[in-house]
Amino acid sequence: MQHEKSVVSSTTLAPLENRIFRSLCLATQISSIGWLVQTTAVSWLMATISTSDLMVALVQASSTLPSFFLSIFAGALTDSFSRRWVMLAGHFLIAMASITLAFSVAIGFVSPWLLLGLGFLAGCGFTLNDPAWHASVGDILEKRDIPAAVTLLSIGYNTARSVGPALGGIILAYFGPLAAFALAALSHLAPLNAVWRGKWQVRQPPLPRERIITAIHDGMRFTAMSSEIGAATVRATIFGMSSISILALLPIVVRDQLAGGPVVYGILLAGFGAGAFIAGMSNSILRRMMPQERLIMLGSLSCAACCLTIAFAPSVIVAAVALAVAGAGWVITWTGIDVAVQMASPRWVVGRTLSIYYTFTYGGIAVGSWVWGAVAQNYSLTWALVSCAVVLLLVAAVGRVLPILPWEEQEQEDFEFTPPTLALDVTPRSGPIVVKVEYSIPEGSVDDFLGLMRERRRVQSRAGARSWTLQRNLQFPSLWTETFRTPTWLDFLRLNHRLTANDKEIGARLMRLHSADRPPETTFSIERPAGASRKSDQNPYLSRL
Repeated sequence: MQHEKSVVSSTTLAPLENRIFRSLCLATQISSIGWLVQTTAVSWLMATISTSDLMVALVQASSTLPSFFLSIFAGALTDSFSRRWVMLAGHFLIAMASITLAFSVAIGFVSPWLLLGLGFLAGCGFTLNDPAWHASVGDILEKRDIPAAVTLLSIGYNTARSVGPALGGIILAYFGPLAAFALAALSHLAPLNAVWRGKWQVRQPPLPRERIITAIHDGMRFTAMSSEIGAATVRATIFGMSSISILALLPIVVRDQLAGGPVVYGILLAGFGAGAFIAGMSNSILRRMMPQERLIMLGSLSCAACCLTIAFAPSVIVAAVALAVAGAGWVITWTGIDVAVQMASPRWVVGRTLSIYYTFTYGGIAVGSWVWGAVAQNYSLTWALVSCAVVLLLVAAVGRVLPILPWEEQEQEDFEFTPPTLALDVTPRSGPIVVKVEYSIPEGSVDDFLGLMRERRRVQSRAGARSWTLQRNLQFPSLWTETFRTPTWLDFLRLNHRLTANDKEIGARLMRLHSADRPPETTFSIERPAGASRKSDQNPYLSRL
């Protein structure tokens, strides 16, 4: 498989042919509508019981902040345990938060800090569910359907954004907040039922489960060494930090600038969702018309235009049109970046890479909500929106430095890895293990060899290799030795099971440069302190050396 091979995307609706995905997608849609009804009611309730603009803006931050603190841990759980059970735990927390909120409103016990606290609890549920759900998409569907599935999920959420806020505004105006919260609590039972009833096949790992701390460390190392995921995470963080001002400050725009009520607030959010829906349905066409990076840049520019417009909007109609433009830019940007992270992540680490991505993304959204709320409170609403527009223009320019590359396939196929034959018995915890691979490279191929070895160091290190080095023999210059270590024999086995098709291709290209008649010689050793006395009774493995 060539690294340059691009993903061949299916049609936008193709993933719905899968029964399990269709069921989960529909249940997620119902829950999203309920959540947005609840968020609309909470935002407006906060605006009526608190005079602080900062407290209103923190409604958005309260549900996203848990992802900043807990997402990496949730990603390790996703890759180490059943993703289905992790999803069930997440949806249970969301349902509990919504039911508690409805009960509190029913008995008349409501305060700003209670609203934020229950939002934080629901955010913990989303933090558990989101990495597991998005990682499960790759388990349920074929790789070629992932871009369409991510687009569908984005369309579904933003369609809910069209219906949910408008429905929430109507319910608030005619039935009150209790009805909105009760409806939201009921809606969160749908995904619980769908996940409980749905069962999908997941390829069982051939090796024992990692410890959570080790899994977190390996996920962070892989993400740090992946330039594609790093660029996507930085872009998503700064985009979320700046663009969230539109949604965080919208209740204040409605209350202070447009002198409207919950119905107007729902109409404006519906405009945002309508723009997102149209852009989502047109996403495959737009991707054929222009590169992904240009689409993401246009998304930032459309959000900047929205900020400038609603800062001086003379009417609800003008503000609704501006929000529709922002909604289109919002879904195009998030879909492009989300898929980039999915496609750059092998299955063994996808939950952790997504969780790290969510950590920074939601952290940026939470910080942005607080910053723009503080600016609006200490200066003015107009000043905050204009400042955000300027920042979004800078975000669009960041693509020159950290571009989102075209989506490329990083499929991890099932490779039959046969452990080498050893003269000594080793246990999974035996180590440290030292691996040496000796190549014979003619002088004319040295530059190509060094280029491949730089890439090999990256892929080996992010899969678990430590202390990777390359040496050249001074007496026989054509001989080169690659050396790396793993803490244990089990870690060496994990490393080989983690290599993707593209990683294996690097090894095949090195073989073509190797000039000897026989393949490169690989030597396996175990480190042993030379100065330590032998304690056979304490370490039976050393007694065999």
